[in-house]
Amino acid sequence: MGKYFGTDGFRGEANVDLTVEHAFKVGRFLGWYFGRGKKEPCRVAIGKDTRRSSYMFEYALVAGLTASGADAYLLHVTTTPSVSYVVRSDDFDCGIMVSASHNPFYDNGIKLINSNGEKMQESVIGKIESYIDGEMGELPKAKRDKIGCTVDYAAGRNRYIGYLISLATRSFKGIRIGLDCANGSAWNIGKSVFSALGAKVYCINDEPDGLNINTNCGSTHIEGLQRLVKEKGLDIGFAYDGDADRCLCVDENGDVVDGDGILYACGVYLRNQGELSNNTVVTTVMSNFGLYKAFDLAGIEYEKTVVGDKYVYENMITNGHRLGGESSGHIIFSKYATTGDGVLTSLKIMEVMLETKRTLSQLVSPLAKYPQVLINVKVADKKEAQDDPDVQAAVEKVARALGEDGRILVRESGTEPLIRVMVEAKTQELCKKYANDVVDVIREKKYAVEG
Repeated sequence: MGKYFGTDGFRGEANVDLTVEHAFKVGRFLGWYFGRGKKEPCRVAIGKDTRRSSYMFEYALVAGLTASGADAYLLHVTTTPSVSYVVRSDDFDCGIMVSASHNPFYDNGIKLINSNGEKMQESVIGKIESYIDGEMGELPKAKRDKIGCTVDYAAGRNRYIGYLISLATRSFKGIRIGLDCANGSAWNIGKSVFSALGAKVYCINDEPDGLNINTNCGSTHIEGLQRLVKEKGLDIGFAYDGDADRCLCVDENGDVVDGDGILYACGVYLRNQGELSNNTVVTTVMSNFGLYKAFDLAGIEYEKTVVGDKYVYENMITNGHRLGGESSGHIIFSKYATTGDGVLTSLKIMEVMLETKRTLSQLVSPLAKYPQVLINVKVADKKEAQDDPDVQAAVEKVARALGEDGRILVRESGTEPLIRVMVEAKTQELCKKYANDVVDVIREKKYAVEG
């Protein structure tokens, strides 16, 4: 991770950690960097989520891009995976998504996508950070007819919707589906896709006002979707986050199926279809013990990466794997996409259900999850807190106590000032005890901050 860019872009509180000056400089650098030596202006696609500040950052990015001679193509409110799709399918030099994903409305972020529709290379990120810090000097400004222009490119977003619809293997006629759009990017895409495929769609949290994105809704607050599925007797529900690059499910009984359940259901289905390349699913270290035990019983191999869908994707591309993801709901189907895609994940789950004629609860029934507790501790210095000898000693003590019957994982958040302490054990009580043993040390050493 760099000084400004973490595992998923440049993220922080709008006009506090991430300012319009930062956005302008990002635009200035990208317009200059990708326009060097080209006869025609470089082309950059920009999408945004529904946060009030997303418009502010979009305009600042456009100002920077056009000042450097680049043309900015506006997809308007759309999903992160749609920007990735448009960039790689319409031959853009790069793409930008303005979003802080699942964070609260007052945060925002800048996600950068390369010409292949993948997360931007670290080498380019490093150069951007050097420019932001004034280490590169000033960049030349475009003049006269070399100044870039802005293009309304809503057609690109619409083509993405058409692409999703084309991936369905069967009609959804007669299927009752609930969608929690998190008052975010999925609000004008999710229902369009499922309705076009014939489903009866029930939407909640699809009235964004700029301030309600992710507020007690979406994949991080799935209780509302659970109630909807049970009250309406729906066949399934899907919950997205603010930029719709992740998806969690609610089965027909109202129970949550997270990314591990999705990986299991889709992994077994693809294996049975002879389409699970290398017979392997890529996970992160945050996946539950139970998933690995279920894969072992199913005869499916797996690999583990550090947390971050970019690392999952890198592993998949390097080794030729086709399915990977995170328990948080970032699921990557590399045959169809280069990033996590919440709506695409929903469509693939529907394919598994319809082709096997089984409910979601039946598909994931062999997966027995270990009890898990995750405690997030806000700290002033993530690295200092995690590297403290007393904190490390507490972690090692818990690991010895758990032995082969569980595990502890302590890591820094890639997007927030948090230390995450996760414990899996035979009982919820043991999880809480061991997690709090470590958290207590972090607090005793004065690393934790209030708020």
